[in-house]
Amino acid sequence: MFLNSILVVVTDLAARLLGNVSFRRHFHLLLSAVVLFGPALSLWANQYSIFAKKSHFLYRIFLRSGWGWTCVFSGSFIFLLSFTVRQSLGLSLRHMSRLAVAGGLWAGFRRLLALLGDTTGSCYEPLAAPLEGQVSQAGQPLLLLREGETKATCLTKGMLWRGYEVSEDIFLLCLCCLLLAEEAAIFGPYLALGGPSGAPLRLLFLFCVVLLGLWVFLLLCLLAYFPQFPTQLLGGALGCLSWRALYQGWYRLGPSWYCPGRPGVGLLTSQVQKDGVTENGQPAANGVETH
Repeated sequence: MFLNSILVVVTDLAARLLGNVSFRRHFHLLLSAVVLFGPALSLWANQYSIFAKKSHFLYRIFLRSGWGWTCVFSGSFIFLLSFTVRQSLGLSLRHMSRLAVAGGLWAGFRRLLALLGDTTGSCYEPLAAPLEGQVSQAGQPLLLLREGETKATCLTKGMLWRGYEVSEDIFLLCLCCLLLAEEAAIFGPYLALGGPSGAPLRLLFLFCVVLLGLWVFLLLCLLAYFPQFPTQLLGGALGCLSWRALYQGWYRLGPSWYCPGRPGVGLLTSQVQKDGVTENGQPAANGVETH
């Protein structure tokens, strides 16, 4: 009973924060500022810290499978919330299809970025000793160009790859952060409308909040301990643009055969509450909800 009371208090506070209109409107700006100014943290970061090693278990367990963790927790929360409200499998699958769309976008961009890197980059083999008639600069080994190598095979053979790149890690973390913030934000208006909220639903919501905090922490770690400008900036910009195209663009068209709709549409009541919250969790204009 005591643990359940703590769970209710913590989830209520988190739901108010994520469901706050100001937070929803400005979270992407905060994330953009983190990506833009985060590399400046490298001036104070301790390079002997455990987070300065890519072999740290947080990077190995969470970062390499970040999309999987996001889908598991956010997908479970979306399904349980929608099925609890409407008892409709079709409606639940429609809301979960937003994850499938974002996953397809993520996979497509990964493939596109890989093609871009293979097209614009080159593979170089470091030479331990200079060739006859060649002089290396102080402290800089000579590099021998290797034709016909892709980035994957080049790095597998222990050689150097140089070209135009976009940070896939920063892209993924930014997209996951914005997606979790959008999907979890509906829980605040849902509780305000008096929806049933058992311990399983609250636990899944809390897991989503913890995962969101973890992604922001890993984003700061990558920017502080492994700064790579401008590849990380490009990755963050691509993640924010992907979120805006989906949640601020396509999903606003409303639920239909070609659009899953925004989070909360079809789940919350259409009556205007005292706090002026509409069905999709946005404030109603002039106290009247628009349909």
